[in-house]
Amino acid sequence: MSAGETTRQSAPARFFSSRWVDVPDPLSELPDGGLPRGFRAAGVACGIKASGALDLGLLVCDAAETTSAARFTRSGTQSAPVLLCLERCALERIRAVVVNSGNANAATGLAGLEDAARMQSATAGVAGIEPDDAVAVASTGVIGVPLPIDAVTAGIEMAAGRLRGDGERDFADAIRTTDAFPKQVCAELRLGGETVRLSAQAKGAGMISPGFATLLCFVQTDAALSPETSDLLLGVTVKRSFERVSVDGQLSTSDTVILQCSGQSGVRIEPETDDELRFGEALDAVLRQLALQVVRDGEGARRVGRVVVRGGAPDTVAEVARAVGVHRQSVSRWARELAQSGVRGLRKAKRIGRPPKLSPAQLREVEHALKRGPEAFGFATGLWTASRVRELIASRTGVRYHEDHVWRILRQLNWTCQRPTGKALERDEAAIRHWQQSRWPELKKKPSANGAPSSSSTKAD
Repeated sequence: MSAGETTRQSAPARFFSSRWVDVPDPLSELPDGGLPRGFRAAGVACGIKASGALDLGLLVCDAAETTSAARFTRSGTQSAPVLLCLERCALERIRAVVVNSGNANAATGLAGLEDAARMQSATAGVAGIEPDDAVAVASTGVIGVPLPIDAVTAGIEMAAGRLRGDGERDFADAIRTTDAFPKQVCAELRLGGETVRLSAQAKGAGMISPGFATLLCFVQTDAALSPETSDLLLGVTVKRSFERVSVDGQLSTSDTVILQCSGQSGVRIEPETDDELRFGEALDAVLRQLALQVVRDGEGARRVGRVVVRGGAPDTVAEVARAVGVHRQSVSRWARELAQSGVRGLRKAKRIGRPPKLSPAQLREVEHALKRGPEAFGFATGLWTASRVRELIASRTGVRYHEDHVWRILRQLNWTCQRPTGKALERDEAAIRHWQQSRWPELKKKPSANGAPSSSSTKAD
């Protein structure tokens, strides 16, 4: 999906307005808004923007057992808030988010890191959160200019006094920079006989590239999810939304997406269940529509285009679509982009080589070992990941696999793995691909409560 040039567009009358986003039946927009249970938000003007517009947003979850997940820019020049979140935040239990607009606090050196840390500690103090590693920090705006930290800390104290359960609109307005309109939604999802609420606020209009997509996005729900499930669902849906949009092909320093789950609805979403699928579909629809709004609001954009590539290996298809979407001249050079992507795919295949084969007896041995669980083999947590399964296969059979080939064995055994979370930020991309290509389609085939096949809203571009 990429944006053309000329004048910018206004906000759509309805949030779910794109024919390219399939909205699952159990998901309905709430026009009157309101954050999920357990969340409060506020937006204030602290003086960063010369116009006097709102420029500081504060979002707090009052639930002590909040779970969360996060994704950040892949840029080699990350902003101070991104670096602080990666180094000093417990990403699996973020309870508060503080965001300033008008200044990105990027390319500001050690002073910028110290300012980001002051924002974190000031927010933890006014929100009553201990330790302060449960507070995430984000900044967006001008790069290379020192952050007016005294004004920001005063704004944090001011925002704390204005927190309320329907403060999401002020929060969404406060995180804007060059955005023509705020991007936010409140929706309700029916899961069986119960309901959970899902809300999100985003900003983004320039420096948009599918290396991630330049934006800030904050998602809240009152459903209860484990950190592993939160991380897995956010990883898959971000790849299907923000990583597939482009306005100008420029990669930002400050990209941040955070999902927070308060659990205050009393509805718990267990892994590999229909509820997990329904919630994943709802999150997918919300993020894809927000991604389209970012492109719609692109600086100089009048039209939104969609690049569809069919056939070939999934990775190659995505690479071709991404190349055409990023480079405007690629529209007239699609054959060259296609050929070059094929060469890159061939090089990767040659580097990895063909996977060795396991005998039926070896497969049974691996399956038996998987059922015993990772703890039986000295791993600290009960999650099988690609690297762990690779070690397991080598220890039980003596066969060394590349991690890309591990999933072939797992598919043969109809086995599902999950990803680790926490301070370790190594992203097991193979697990995300496996979940998206194998686990999600399998869940969609399960019959629904009325005996009919479950509907799908996860069609890939």
